[in-house]
Amino acid sequence: MRTAPTILHLDMDAFFASAEQASKPSLRGKAVVVGGLGPRGVVATASYEARVFGVNSAMPMAQARRLAPNAAYLVPRFGFYRSISEQVMGLLRALSPLVEPLSLDEAFVDLEAGGAAWDATSAQLTGARLRADIRAVTGLTGSVGLAASKMLAKIASERAKPDGLVLIEPGTERALLGPLSVRTLPGVGPATGDHLRRAGITTVDEIAEAGEDELVRLVGKAHGHALYAMALAHDERPVVAERETKSVSVEDTYDVDIHDRIRVGLEVQRLADRCVRRLRSAGLSGRTIVLKVRRYDFSTLTRSETLRGPTDDPGVVREAAARLLDSVDTTGGVRLLGVGVSGLADYTQEDLFAQAAGEQADLLEEEHPEEAGEEQSAVVERRWPSGHDVHHARFGHGWVQGSGLGRVTVRFEAPEDAGPGRVRTFRTDDPELAPAEPLPLVSRRPDVSPAGPVPQVGPGPGVSPQESSEPASLPKSWSGSEGGGPTSRP
Repeated sequence: MRTAPTILHLDMDAFFASAEQASKPSLRGKAVVVGGLGPRGVVATASYEARVFGVNSAMPMAQARRLAPNAAYLVPRFGFYRSISEQVMGLLRALSPLVEPLSLDEAFVDLEAGGAAWDATSAQLTGARLRADIRAVTGLTGSVGLAASKMLAKIASERAKPDGLVLIEPGTERALLGPLSVRTLPGVGPATGDHLRRAGITTVDEIAEAGEDELVRLVGKAHGHALYAMALAHDERPVVAERETKSVSVEDTYDVDIHDRIRVGLEVQRLADRCVRRLRSAGLSGRTIVLKVRRYDFSTLTRSETLRGPTDDPGVVREAAARLLDSVDTTGGVRLLGVGVSGLADYTQEDLFAQAAGEQADLLEEEHPEEAGEEQSAVVERRWPSGHDVHHARFGHGWVQGSGLGRVTVRFEAPEDAGPGRVRTFRTDDPELAPAEPLPLVSRRPDVSPAGPVPQVGPGPGVSPQESSEPASLPKSWSGSEGGGPTSRP
């Protein structure tokens, strides 16, 4: 077992919402909620200012609006978030060849594998410098946890939130874990947690006291052995640099249930095309086509079909999805549809199910997408999602505050502005107004020297009070307080 706290877990603070606040001066310090804005939308991320009102990730958007009616509600800009994530992951890969991304805003790093740290002091210096580099490159903050295992490093980063660094010294793990809830351990979700609670087990200490045999009896052999080991602070999982993609899928939730069978079929075809575009952009193909249908009563059905060989042909995927839909009763209405492809490979195999007419239609659509949608765009009003970037020929760069009734309201401001920008309203078909790419949060990339090997280590942690919510000198067990704010992750 590793004896030095050289596993680092990075978690960007309220990532989507923080990125929006950084790019929009008028929203800094304000409650911001990012997610689906329709009646059935859910919260993707809430800023810390919004969390004060009880708004949290995965909450129905309608509930969030009741709790924080004056917050700014924005549609996600995933391309923007992905570009920031790539900058952050680049800093992590400069530290070590072993970086395990978990999502756009979260990753594990094995600092020892890259020679970036070998003991508690060098790990703490590296973590502090990483946080400073992230702020310099992206303008955002991230919380860092350092420990001898992945499980403990993640717990440490949760304790560090927001904008902090926490290190768990080897030898203190059992005392730290003991009083924590069983839900703290990886793999213990609501169902397992409730099952353990009914057996009188609510803390990690009580898991250890129950013993391995009792845990196996309660939750099964594999899960019981793993839970007992983690309760004793044993976690041998390595940081894995490559996480294999097992499937590619897309899905849509509809504001109003779809009852028309023809409309359902058209939506499935559209989702199949989107799924294939994702496949192709990843250089993948797949053998198994999966259809997901959530009906009006929240019952969810999945159907799948395995082809003779892997394909990335949109005609093949559309036909398979249509066949799967034929086996599903949608009489009462459909609230969600999804299409996925699994059994992935990095090659394709010509499939005899493909029809020449379908292939030709796909080719025409890819080569002349503007012609394919010309007739439709003539009658459909231009959409201006809240929070998305626009550019006006006279007023410059801005973002959409809201739209409706043939009008769109835009606030003109840029990330480097010191204060809020001016607001103007236009017709939705104003020829001088157009969608735009996001502006970088940091106008000019500073010279950043990512945290690497530290030949000489001084007595201090390398974090000034201005940089962190942590105090300048950190106690032995935690190397810090429990962070500068809420411990729940974004």
